[in-house]
Amino acid sequence: MIRTVFILFIFSVFATSCSKSPVSAGCTLVESTLVAPSAEVASLQAWITANRPAALPHASGIFYEIILPGTGTTTPGVCSNITVKYTGYLLNGVKIDENLAGATFILGNLIVGWQKGIPLIKKGGTIYLYIPPTLAYGLNTVGSVPPNSYLKFSIELVDVQ
Repeated sequence: MIRTVFILFIFSVFATSCSKSPVSAGCTLVESTLVAPSAEVASLQAWITANRPAALPHASGIFYEIILPGTGTTTPGVCSNITVKYTGYLLNGVKIDENLAGATFILGNLIVGWQKGIPLIKKGGTIYLYIPPTLAYGLNTVGSVPPNSYLKFSIELVDVQ
């Protein structure tokens, strides 16, 4: 149930909120320019400092740790079909979602935190993403994720097409 709500929300909200212009044959998604507010970044930075000091900041406001960079030749873009295995948590450790069998999505239809973080690795890579609310679900409740939640994901990029 949570996974269904999660997927439906992602596709409905982010597919309709992206500005559209042609970027490749058949794809009209463009890269998001959304950046987390400085208060969210500062709050996440404080958590990172206390809990994951090796995590690196990204200009968008997410933090990340590349566990394995991957060896593929293709870097995912917003129009890429990606297959991922992932586990998601609230920063207090509560698991919010998991798919270890592999799920396929169009990257540009996912939360902005994933759109910014997943292109940092290649096929076969693994990354930890720490995402502020604005780049996740913002004010929305999604499944067991409360509004204004900071999230952590462990993501393995299985395939890129």
